[in-house]
Amino acid sequence: MKALVWFRNDLRVTDNVTLSNALENFTDIYPVYCFDPREFALSNQGFNRTGPYRAKFLLESVATLKNMLMELGSTLIVKMGDPTEVIPALARELKVKTVLASKEAAIEETNIENLLEQKLWGAGIEFELFWQSTLYNLADIPWPIKRLPETFTDFRKQAETESFIRDLMPAVNEVRTFARVDSEEIPTLEDLGLNMPETDSRVVLDFQGGEKAALERLKNYLWETKLLSKYKETRNGLIGANYSSKLSPWLALGCISPRTIYYEVKKYEAEIIKNSSTYWLIFELIWRDYFRFIAKKHGAKLFRVNGIREREIEFNEDKDAFKKWSEGKTSQPFVNANMMELNSTGFMSNRGRQIVASFLAHDLKVKWTWGAAYFESLLIDYDPASNWGNWNYMAGVGNDPRKDRYFNVESQAAKYDPKNEYINLWNESVG
Repeated sequence: MKALVWFRNDLRVTDNVTLSNALENFTDIYPVYCFDPREFALSNQGFNRTGPYRAKFLLESVATLKNMLMELGSTLIVKMGDPTEVIPALARELKVKTVLASKEAAIEETNIENLLEQKLWGAGIEFELFWQSTLYNLADIPWPIKRLPETFTDFRKQAETESFIRDLMPAVNEVRTFARVDSEEIPTLEDLGLNMPETDSRVVLDFQGGEKAALERLKNYLWETKLLSKYKETRNGLIGANYSSKLSPWLALGCISPRTIYYEVKKYEAEIIKNSSTYWLIFELIWRDYFRFIAKKHGAKLFRVNGIREREIEFNEDKDAFKKWSEGKTSQPFVNANMMELNSTGFMSNRGRQIVASFLAHDLKVKWTWGAAYFESLLIDYDPASNWGNWNYMAGVGNDPRKDRYFNVESQAAKYDPKNEYINLWNESVG
């Protein structure tokens, strides 16, 4: 029996529920990745939906997946095009009876799933989806999705007491692909209409896409440096590799699963130390879960200016103010430093994201969806649920029990950059 495994944001072989199910139930597996040109088109604001930093990280991750599958005796079929056209055509060509894939949470991705299912069903091909992007499985949380709590604290407390974390999938030792299939080459940035981004020496970490780099970072952060022991105290830092785990880019593309991180933290707690810092990394994974479940619950509302609360707040469409914000040319040096880091590296600290989002939405009163789309283009750790969920939250139209959360830029700078080290770093010219 043959099956096609469509890799999406699960670019790994370790703890991959979709791949493991395919290996358990089928004799011949055809792994495929499809580059959707719509993901690289221009946004309504005129910049690439997927910019060069994010695209470079994606290409590296796909290349690593292909190499790992080849080491296991298979390969990765690479295609370019609309997956609702490419996947059915490939399934018919290979004469497979089943297509397996990971289930996503956000509306655009689920719409693709629904259309693909219709087309496959029409061709007599089964389509199986597996939920695996969260720590808590969707089937195991103690509410139907329509009754998911609207505040994170309520969600966390009940999930922690009434749900559980499923075990890791068994290690994959072999992937059987008997027939060779025509495959396109992994595209270059130029093929995607993008230019290679320049490397800035101030980048917090040399992010390399792919599962191997993800597992190396996890090993380094926990076991080699034991930085996890003080994560809670350092997590609001701004400079360097070590103030936080920096695992978010690999999580976003599924180069590592949240369960892999969770069980490694549990091992660390058993062998090194268990404290508020070790719990806090798990706490952040639960926040990530929550945004995914919220995205599934609220669908398209997550991406509308009135947000998931459908709250009418007046935002303007001042293109000049937005341009100054996006280029790091506002009246606030701390905002500018954060935006210059983003523009130069594709990364920004969590604290920085909150500050610049609050400034755009509340000080400049510019339509927050523009800012969310700008982050979508540049952030190497972009995922729709976390990005748009956070922007909903900061703009006052999301899951914040405080209606109008506001970050005063001057006080934030005084607290988190008292010596202006971060501001000065990003005001330096780098040759």
